[in-house]
Amino acid sequence: MEDKSGYRKDLYKAVLKLKDLDECEKFFEDMCTVTELSALEQRYAVATLLMQNKVYVDILEKTNASTATISRVKRMLKYGTGCISKVIQRVLDEK
Repeated sequence: MEDKSGYRKDLYKAVLKLKDLDECEKFFEDMCTVTELSALEQRYAVATLLMQNKVYVDILEKTNASTATISRVKRMLKYGTGCISKVIQRVLDEK
């Protein structure tokens, strides 16, 4: 996605400035519609479960994600940048 205005990097810099979990939640609630936020949360949940080697049936039951969403997230984990896997692993390691 081309960013002629520079706001793309500014958005990511703003995320890095969030001070705590509460501020982060409020930021995303302000930035996203309920549907957008729900989709992001669902994809994150699917990615986490896939990384824990859960099967589609378990993921469907826990997230209500469609098989298309699960497949899309699985492809992202396999062919994406790898960043989401690193971040999810950090969160899992903290638990």
